[in-house]
Amino acid sequence: MSTLRVTAERLTILDHPDADALELAQVGLYRAVVAKGAYRTGEFAVYIPEQAVLPEPLIDELGLTGRLAGSARNRVRAVRLRGELSQGIVCRPGALDGVDLERAAADGTDFAERLDIVKWVPPVPVSMSGDVDAAPDLLPWIDIENLKRYPDVFAPGDPVTVTEKLHGTACCLTFHTGSGTLEVTSKGLGARRLALRESDGNLYWRAVRGHGLPAVAAALAERLGADRIGIYGEVYGSGVQDLGYGANAGAGLPGYAAFDVCADIGGQLSWYDPADLLDGELPLVPRLFHGPFDLDRVLALAAGNETVSGRELHIREGVVIRTADGRYSPDLGGRAIAKVVADAYLTRKGGTEYE
Repeated sequence: MSTLRVTAERLTILDHPDADALELAQVGLYRAVVAKGAYRTGEFAVYIPEQAVLPEPLIDELGLTGRLAGSARNRVRAVRLRGELSQGIVCRPGALDGVDLERAAADGTDFAERLDIVKWVPPVPVSMSGDVDAAPDLLPWIDIENLKRYPDVFAPGDPVTVTEKLHGTACCLTFHTGSGTLEVTSKGLGARRLALRESDGNLYWRAVRGHGLPAVAAALAERLGADRIGIYGEVYGSGVQDLGYGANAGAGLPGYAAFDVCADIGGQLSWYDPADLLDGELPLVPRLFHGPFDLDRVLALAAGNETVSGRELHIREGVVIRTADGRYSPDLGGRAIAKVVADAYLTRKGGTEYE
């Protein structure tokens, strides 16, 4: 998931191709359907992204009662309105009357707390939960931001690698070279510095043991001379999420595909493309492209069907883009890495979003 930030943004207003009373307000590369004439190009408004959970008074104020997602009808998600994908909400809440939105945009002010907006946290199935221990020395993982919100992360021609984004649950393993110990966690638990106790029934530990990650991590630590090794992968299959890729995680070995590697060498963290280190050692997320960045190419790659199963069983979730040299992005304040989520994935019916 991306970081939740509710910010003021400069709008570009576009015609809606199939509705005279509607227009499209563009923020970055996102587009939200708005009433015709409500905003003009160059004006500033508040953008509330997908996965935001809104308080009831704000829902009432915006005229969205009963129209949002979730059992409480309070969660923002992508929808199609008269054929156009609408991602997020563009508005000017009454609680911000008198606020200079242009200045707030320049300052990067986050209005989430002021508007009582929180990030949606998906429920965790029993197979993904378990007893936990404090783990302050876990290697970190990050929320990957959406390229549509940060379209300037990559410049045309930047050398990038594009991999398929899988719809599973992130498994984060930290191997400590000195003690030989392993810590296994999910993305959500890892952010709280908690590790799962080993259990035969736990999905993450089943994937780690079943795919031989401990031996791979130990060998990689020796090869790189690292104090700690982090291997990050997606665990998938039926019983994990609604897109299963032909793997049966409930009755058999869960599917697994590594998507990132981190090494702590003398206190310095370095990130590696798993294709450079783990090819032939572990299953990897499919690499779809390696070459100069081109926005249209990336957006096209985000669509279509998955390639993990080899049978194109269902839609693709999207893609992840990163620079080949792992450079720093001032837009993100960290690694130059971003994602694009497929429109068909966002608007599918009966989807699950466990973390």
